Amino acid sequence: MTEYYIPTQASETEFVEKRSRFIGHVWRVDSEEEARARIEEMKKRYYDARHNCWCYLIKDGPVRYSDDGEPQGTAGQPMLNVFQREGVVNVVCVVTRYFGGILLGAGGLVRAYTQSAKDALDGAGISVVRRWVEILLPCSYAQYERVKLETEGFGGVIAEADYGADIALTVLLPEERWEDYLAHMLDITAGTVEGMVCGERFQDVPWRAPREKEE
Repeated sequence: MTEYYIPTQASETEFVEKRSRFIGHVWRVDSEEEARARIEEMKKRYYDARHNCWCYLIKDGPVRYSDDGEPQGTAGQPMLNVFQREGVVNVVCVVTRYFGGILLGAGGLVRAYTQSAKDALDGAGISVVRRWVEILLPCSYAQYERVKLETEGFGGVIAEADYGADIALTVLLPEERWEDYLAHMLDITAGTVEGMVCGERFQDVPWRAPREKEE
């Protein structure tokens, strides 16, 4: 079974630490060339910033990072560690720093760049990429909330819902759990909710929702 995690969407976050302004960006990318292009884009956009530190991880490909003038080991590697801990790949992150005149020290820089990368990843959200079994599952409106909870409990997601006299749901289940799921749904609904397998998909599905920006 192949399963991996990627950013759900692009994000931009910002915070200030001792007058230094840290701007974090995260994007989903499919190649090193695309990652490099994003980095160059940020260097041009923030040409007047003191530092544009970056890292990227490509699935089955290169892993790179840069401190861009910050003390060695205080920016790029801590940023990279954020994505490695979460198991996220096909990602590029750039953290731009506008120096505020107060030195943060090595420990302070590590914390700030780690926070900026983490905030940007939280803003992007995380999706899981894997093979899913696609199931057509009709249910009544009264049963919908229970079906939704049970689906989530099996690691599945409701991909589509067609509202008519009843609700026709398209449910995506991990390939190793769909049989148990169908049996369970029949059992808890006394045989009134019976699903039918209608195909397979290999795609990304949101796993951790993006964090909303604070106003």
